[in-house]
Amino acid sequence: MSKINKILGLISLIFLLVFPFQLHSQEGEERVGQAGAFELLINPWARSSGLSGANTASVRGIESVYLNVAGLTGTDKTEIMFSSAAWFGDISINSFGVAQKVGDTGVMGISFMSLDFGDIMITTEENPNGGVGTYSPQFMNLALSYAKKFTNRISGGFTVKLISESVSNLSANGFAFDTGIHYETGSRNQAKFGITLKNIGPGMAFNGDGDDVTLNGSNGYDQTYEIRSAEFDLPSLLNIGGSYDFLFSTDHRLTVSGNFTSNSFSKDQILFGTEYGYKTFLMLRMGYSYEKGIFNDFDNGRTTAFTGFSTGFSFEIPVSENGSSFGLDYSFRPASPLSSVHTIGARIDL
Repeated sequence: MSKINKILGLISLIFLLVFPFQLHSQEGEERVGQAGAFELLINPWARSSGLSGANTASVRGIESVYLNVAGLTGTDKTEIMFSSAAWFGDISINSFGVAQKVGDTGVMGISFMSLDFGDIMITTEENPNGGVGTYSPQFMNLALSYAKKFTNRISGGFTVKLISESVSNLSANGFAFDTGIHYETGSRNQAKFGITLKNIGPGMAFNGDGDDVTLNGSNGYDQTYEIRSAEFDLPSLLNIGGSYDFLFSTDHRLTVSGNFTSNSFSKDQILFGTEYGYKTFLMLRMGYSYEKGIFNDFDNGRTTAFTGFSTGFSFEIPVSENGSSFGLDYSFRPASPLSSVHTIGARIDL
C-alpha cells in the first residue's frame, strides 16, 4: 500500500504543477522574446533529434535528461554518450553524459553541454570596424539527474541544471529544475506515456563591467556609470507525449510517437516521430515538428529557421558477451535560410 501511495503522490504532484503551467503558457506566443537562456531548448543528442523530440514517452538512457528524465531508468548498468553538432553552421555544440544504475530501481546521471561561438571581432564606438581583438562567448549547462522505478510500469525523476553564460567582462548564472513521469502498459509494454516539465527556475541577469559606460564629466574627469541588466525568465515548457511499439516479430519493430509541447515564451508545437528497429543493431528515424506559421515565410508569421522535418539513424555493435555495446548515431535537421544542422554521436553501454 505504501508503494501505491507514493505513486499516487508523484502523479498528483506532476498534475498540480501541470495545470497552473498550462494556464500560464496559453500566452506563450504573445511573450516571444521575453525569456533568455534559450540554449536550454537545444536538443544536443542525435537519437532524439532525429525524431524531432517526439519521443518524450519512449526515450531511454542518458538522452532522457533532455526530454524526460524518467526515462533514465532504462539504463541497465552504465551508459556513456558523446555528441557533437554543427548548429546552423557557425556554432559548435558538444555534449557528454554518463548514467549509472544505483541499487535495483534507481539511476543517476550527469550531463554537460557547451556552445562554442568561435572568435567574434570586438567593435567599439571608437573602432566600429574592429581591429582591437576578438572575444568568444561561453555558454555551458551542467545537469544532475536522478530517476527511479516505482513499479514495473511507472517511473519518475528530476534534474537540477546549472546554467552559465559569459564573455570576458559579463556573465549570467542560474539554475533550473526538470521533472518527469513515465508510464508503460500492454502485454509487452508496447504503449507508453510521458509528461515532463522543463526549465522551471528563478530569473537570471547579467552582471559585470561589460555594461558600464564611461563619459566625460563636467568637472573634466571621466565618470563611469553602471547600466544594470534587467532580469529575464527561463524558457519553461510542458511536454505531453505517447508512443506505441508495433512488434512484427522478435527482429522487427516500428515505433510511432507523438508529443505536444506547450511553451511559455514561444509557439506551441506538435511533434511526430517514427522509428524502425532491426533487433538492436539498426534504427532508422524520421520526425516532424509543426508549429503555427511554419509553412509561411518570415514576413508572414514564421519564427523558426527549421523547416520541421528531421531524420537520422543508429548502428549498435555488440562488443562483449555480457551485453556491452557500442553505437553510432546521426541526425539531420534541415533549416532555411540558415545552414542545416548535423549531429553525430557515440554511445557506449557497459
